[in-house]
Amino acid sequence: MDYYFSPCITNMYQHRYVDFLLEHYTELKLTYPFQEAFSYIVSPLLMEGVSILCFDNEEETAGAFSYIYGTGEHDYTDRHIVQIQVAFIVERHRRTGLFAKALQYLLQHIEADKSKEQVTELRFWTACNDYYRRLFEKFAERYAMAESECGQMDGYRVLISELRTYLDRLQTRALV
Repeated sequence: MDYYFSPCITNMYQHRYVDFLLEHYTELKLTYPFQEAFSYIVSPLLMEGVSILCFDNEEETAGAFSYIYGTGEHDYTDRHIVQIQVAFIVERHRRTGLFAKALQYLLQHIEADKSKEQVTELRFWTACNDYYRRLFEKFAERYAMAESECGQMDGYRVLISELRTYLDRLQTRALV
């Protein structure tokens, strides 16, 4: 199946991004109370971040992800770090290569944005479970653990150069 990505630049796409994630809120399995989770969903729309929708070849929304520049612990001044706020792929589109395509698009989108400081690192937080650890430790380092009101979380980070190497290896394997 073919996919394409669209940054949410217009109000229509921004609404579609928020509506899509709220429609799939329980599937997101965020480890925060709703008010905090909602702030992570909308923060890229309010903080010079980026929100992106993924569509399949039938024009159905297959996923969404978003990021902001900087981290809360440094009052968002560490803009060489991109922090993913939300990443979600609809169940039937998982295990299709869409995750790798989304990472590739994310990397290209970050590298193409010349208006921002050069990004050297990508960070994200997930619920603490074996499935996520197996998936994310393929390309990122688990660097932190935290407790929230709704459960434990793992923090991951990866240098942009290491992510590029990982994605290049995946692409080479796909060509063989």
